[in-house]
Amino acid sequence: MIKAIVTDIEGTTSSIDFVHQTLFPFARTRMRAFLRENAGDDRVQALLADVEEVEKGDLSLDEAADVLERWIAEDRKLTPLKALQGMIWKTGYEAGELKGHVYADTPEALRGWHAAGKALYVYSSGSVEAQKLIFGHTDYGDLTPLFSGYFDTRIGGKREAASYRRILDEIALPGAQVLFLSDVGEELDAARAAGMQTCQLVRDDKTVPAPAHPQVKSLAEVSA
Repeated sequence: MIKAIVTDIEGTTSSIDFVHQTLFPFARTRMRAFLRENAGDDRVQALLADVEEVEKGDLSLDEAADVLERWIAEDRKLTPLKALQGMIWKTGYEAGELKGHVYADTPEALRGWHAAGKALYVYSSGSVEAQKLIFGHTDYGDLTPLFSGYFDTRIGGKREAASYRRILDEIALPGAQVLFLSDVGEELDAARAAGMQTCQLVRDDKTVPAPAHPQVKSLAEVSA
């Protein structure tokens, strides 16, 4: 019996295009100004130090902005980038410039599972803050009360089985009682290697099918 559901965001609950065509450009065009305006913020300074650690050298603020803009273009799954993006997106959501996209079947499915007593979690390469912003500012209202917890790259890479084992430790459930939802086959492979149940969302022809896992076209079709 499934007692908890862990879901990806991009391509699963929300459109990949929203992330790549709306969120990424929003952060990229504002990154340099955001760093300048918040250069004295301790958290920003700590994240810039993390950028320097990845790049293995000292960076001026403009050099760090160059690196971060390049990482956005390359869709790098790096914690300091994701954290800074989340901070920038927060300003956009609060100003009403951004609205969190979720597929129409997402709120109904989440509410149904929650009402049935299943614990819901998010695991995305986007920062926890960014995850909460997407689900907290949708056209269907604030969905964050439906979730019991959030996981990002601080728990580990999404294609590593060890990450899913850590999640199981955190939520204190055996893998057989946890369903992981994603559109990416390699992530599903890693979750299954950790003992989780899996299901692939194949929303459109951009998704690479992973026939080793059950497949559905919407969350309404998920058997949980």
